[in-house]
Amino acid sequence: MRKITVFGATGMLGKPVVRELVNAGFEVMAMVRSPEKARRELPAEVKIVAGDLRNRADIESALNAAEGIYLNLSVKPETKEKDFQPEHEGLQTILEAAKNADIKRIAYCSSLVHRYQGMNNFHWWAFEIKKRAVEMIKASGISYTIFYPSGFMENFDKGDYRQGNKMMLAGESKHPMWAIAGSDYGKQVAKAFQISEAENRDYDVQGLEAFTAAEAVKVFSDNYGREKLTISKAPLLVLKIAGLFNQKMNYGAKILDALNNYPEKFAAETTWAELGKPTVTLAEYARNS
Repeated sequence: MRKITVFGATGMLGKPVVRELVNAGFEVMAMVRSPEKARRELPAEVKIVAGDLRNRADIESALNAAEGIYLNLSVKPETKEKDFQPEHEGLQTILEAAKNADIKRIAYCSSLVHRYQGMNNFHWWAFEIKKRAVEMIKASGISYTIFYPSGFMENFDKGDYRQGNKMMLAGESKHPMWAIAGSDYGKQVAKAFQISEAENRDYDVQGLEAFTAAEAVKVFSDNYGREKLTISKAPLLVLKIAGLFNQKMNYGAKILDALNNYPEKFAAETTWAELGKPTVTLAEYARNS
């Protein structure tokens, strides 16, 4: 398998996967909404096609000659359950087109923390979408590889933790999480496409070290060399109240509630053995950011 089409290539977590697929020798096509942005941010070797997940013809064009698919889809923080969701309606169309295109394997980036659904009376429609997405892929009849990442180091400099020169914390992180660098995860994705043993497999994806959110933010701040970062803390209740009036704030409150309370255990032994052990520590990531 040499030709991979990526949906979600220009996102924070899509870009490192695309880079590692290219580095591993794959021919990569990316379907994107903004070709101009993609050409600035993706390797020159990537073939770019403009398209929208609402349009089946666009998806079919993106799958022309492809052998595999990598999906980095997500629920947008500002959306509601009844809105068009890439991981539901978009995924349905991708799967229909993939069957006709004789795609050999679908790889999908899910989430480890979505398993918090049902714990401590926690229920959230966005996690139900992720659960159904896995079910849809597994029921498609196409070989699959599902990745369940713990968290990504990119969240500390490119995600919501960082707001200008401040690192923001909300609520109390009760359990450590094994965040991984996007480059290490991308190498694991590339390896999975290279081996038949990864067909119809689920892989928990975790990094080398376990930190609570407060510990991780301190490690990142202490090692970030571009400017001095300060750490700011706020009660999660403040975000929850704001979420009553703002959908994006509501999303943030829900995901932080899950992240702060999910009792993560290390479970990536098989992933490391079959797809490669991560190499990047959080301190190294911060120094190179």
